[in-house]
Formats: sequence, structure tokens, C-alpha cells
Amino acid sequence: SEAPPAGAASDLPPPPPAFLPARPAEPVTGPGGGGGRADYVGSGPPTYDAEPTALPPADPDGLDGQVPDTVLDGARYGTCTLRAVSVRGDSARYRGEPRRDALLVARFGAGEQALVLVAMATGARAAPGAHRAAAEVCRWIGRAVGRSHDRLAEDLRAARRGDLKSGLHRLTDRSLGRLRAGAAEQGLPPDEYAATLRCLLLPADPGCRTRVFFGVGPGGLLRLRDGAWQDMEPSAGDVTGAPVLGYGGAPGDTTRGGTGVPGGDAAGGTPGGDRLTMDLGVAAAPGPYDGPPAEPPREPFRFRASVARPGDVLLMCTAGLAEPLLSEPELGGLLARRWTGRTPPGLAEFLVDSGVRVKGYADDRTAAAVWEA
Repeated sequence: SEAPPAGAASDLPPPPPAFLPARPAEPVTGPGGGGGRADYVGSGPPTYDAEPTALPPADPDGLDGQVPDTVLDGARYGTCTLRAVSVRGDSARYRGEPRRDALLVARFGAGEQALVLVAMATGARAAPGAHRAAAEVCRWIGRAVGRSHDRLAEDLRAARRGDLKSGLHRLTDRSLGRLRAGAAEQGLPPDEYAATLRCLLLPADPGCRTRVFFGVGPGGLLRLRDGAWQDMEPSAGDVTGAPVLGYGGAPGDTTRGGTGVPGGDAAGGTPGGDRLTMDLGVAAAPGPYDGPPAEPPREPFRFRASVARPGDVLLMCTAGLAEPLLSEPELGGLLARRWTGRTPPGLAEFLVDSGVRVKGYADDRTAAAVWEA
């Protein structure tokens, strides 16, 4: 949220219902109605300037911990093109605070056996070491995935979703457990040295179109298909309780925002979709990936495996972009118009697109989008 500154295909299951109109909004002109590329949507300009104002304070003995205002990355593997960005929010830019979001994009392995990981994290609000906690948990999950990438890539190609779910749950628990141990070592409450974590696994094998999301904490997972956005975020109900069907929840379950996304988006698995029983709130038993058992995360673990179709755009983002995208249809309509039925944007264009602002939303934004050929 924003506070004003002082003084200033037929064989696949049917897709989930769209939460935004399939007909994109009309092009949005730039400020002043000049017809240029939009800097913001909504009734008026945001409170803060669109460009950075103040730099965070620097420690002369800790310059290796400096966090840049903006990070851009991208790649093309298999049938997908990846664009990723992390940008300091308008509020932090004005106040001279470091970016609390962290972004890691890494490839493990080579050739068609390679596995691409996108990890993003958001540190706790108003905590002095928030940016360090976010960066550390991204490095830890990256190290854990990298050490197990051969088995993970094999499970992806073989559609062993049960193994993937339990194994990634375990790696996530271990990474977040290390963060809590770091808080104890610093004499901090766990909530003051904590972070959300959201990850995508993308196989380089062009014959494998399975895309795996996993993580803990708020944010967004959305798919742009046929010009309409679909909310793909797994609900917390997929983690505890009765067995679930597929990866989007049992029949009748709904996701946040009342979109009613049904389960069964696990095409390519067993007939009728994989039926998986989750951990039921207890610590995971030893699984196929390295490492001892770990304390479960405080928030529910979320997992979704989906099968991509040509023309899809899969978007994973932190809450700084998910909140305005889910709350302001004009922003979703604008991005749908820009990203539907075209070649993937370049890095600079993706930075502009993902940075379209909305009054009242001034947090860091981190996003990764995957265009399917």
C-alpha cells in the first residue's frame, strides 16, 4: 500500500475461468493524453515520482551487500522465453530504503537436461535486514535445487508430480528453516528476519511442457491464455486436510478472489489427473532429495504443476505486482493487450510493461513471465 510522502488444446482439461474480461481494455494513453506509452493506469498519477529519488544508506565496510534499484534477466530454453525483473517500489525510492525483493535466475545442467530456476523473495516489512533475508533465502533454495537438479529434471520429464511436490516441499522447508536459524543467531524474532519465497522450475527439454510453481507466502501466479488472465494461485486448502484432485484443488474448491479455479490442471498425468495426499500438517518423511528433515514453514506450502500450451504467458510475481493486477482490471487489461499474440518483449520493454503504476500501490515489484512458443 501507498502512504503519501511528507511534503510531497481439446485433450487438455478446460481452462480455469477468466477473472478479467477476455476483451482487453482500450489502449491507455500516457499522462496528459498524449497517446504515448502509459506510465500509470487509474484515475490519476501515483503520489511518488516514477523515477528513483534517494539512494539507500551505504556501509563502507559492507558494500558487497548493496542492492541495486533494478535487476533485469532473461533467457530462452526449450519452447519458452523467460523475462524477469525486480524493481524497488516508489515508496522505497522516495525514502531511500533498499529493495526488499530479491530475484535469482539460474540454469543448472546443460543441453536438454538443463533446469531453469526462477526464485523471488520479499523480506519482512519495516525490518532492517529484510533485503538480506530475501537474498539469502533465494540463494539457499537455489543451492538446494541446484544440488538436486538431475533428479528434479528427471521427475519433470516423467511427470512424477508426487515426488516433485514432496521433494520441493522438503527443500523449501529447509531453506526457510535456515532463515529462522539465522534470525536466532542474530538475536532477532523470527518474524523480523523472514521472507516469502516463490519459485518456478522450467525444463530446457522442448518435449516437456510441464511448468512447476512452488513456494510459501503471498504473491501471484497467473496465466494469460486467449487474451484473458486466469488466476492459477494454489489455495492454502491444497496443503492440509483431505486428499486433493490435481493441482488446483479438489472439485468445488475456490481460489482467492472468488475466481473458482477448478482442479485438474495436471494434464499429461494419470487418467483423471494425479490424486495426491498432501502432508496433513506433519513434517515430511525422508524424500528423494538431499538433506535431513526440517521444521515446516509457518505459512502453507503451495505447489502447482501445469501444462503449457503454445501462446500461453505464465506470470509469477510478488505481492507488489499481484495486488494491483488482481485489484485493478485496467492494469490487467493493458498487460493482456500488450502480451497477447506477439513475440516476447525485450528486457527493456518488459521492464516498462511490468512497471505500469497504479495509485495506492508503491511496494517493490518482482515478476517473471514465460512466453510459450
